Amino acid sequence: MAIQGAVNPYSNLTVTAKSESAATPKKTSLGQEQFLKLMTTQMTHQDPTKPMENGDFLSQMAQFGTVSGIQDLQKSFGDFAGSINSSQALQATSLVGRQVSALGTKGLLAVGGDISGNINLTDSVTNIKVKVTNAASGELVQNVDMGSHSAGKIPFVWDGLNSNGVMANPGVYKIEATASIDGKNTVLETDINSRVDSVSMASGTTGMKVNLTGLDSVAFNQIKQIL
Repeated sequence: MAIQGAVNPYSNLTVTAKSESAATPKKTSLGQEQFLKLMTTQMTHQDPTKPMENGDFLSQMAQFGTVSGIQDLQKSFGDFAGSINSSQALQATSLVGRQVSALGTKGLLAVGGDISGNINLTDSVTNIKVKVTNAASGELVQNVDMGSHSAGKIPFVWDGLNSNGVMANPGVYKIEATASIDGKNTVLETDINSRVDSVSMASGTTGMKVNLTGLDSVAFNQIKQIL
């Protein structure tokens, strides 16, 4: 009689090892449900002769409430910041091709054009002068005497003519307004009117930028007025 080999009862079984990478990822933060479970377990297994003091219990609840509140606050601020950025993006893109008044000292003189803006005065001053120089060469082109003015925005326009009455070459010119304040010659803040060429969206720590035709970019919050 032929003797058959013993049948291995596990020969048809397939064992698949589950890698650690396929396992459910471990949580790195303590949620509300986990916190309450941990606190309940702590109270259940505490030493009966040394029960948790009310102050300790309230302290733990306050700590969790603080953490939970901060997380909610952070989310709210994140949503708020996102909505502001979206609103600013819509406003900024609508400026392309339009004239704006922005804080600065340089303006672009186009062919047959002029450079205009405002001088910002915080108090009454005397003997306001506007000096126009070529931004590239530093050459003095024109001096304009504007006299005395009270506090506020004082508009100015340079028609593009140099001190000899000849039209200056198109290009970028620096505008510097000064006045005598407490006996000292003081530089005044100016807003220059320019055309918006394009907009650069915010990225990381860099805020939204408005690119002015022929000039440098300015921060979106430096736009004082849409003309």
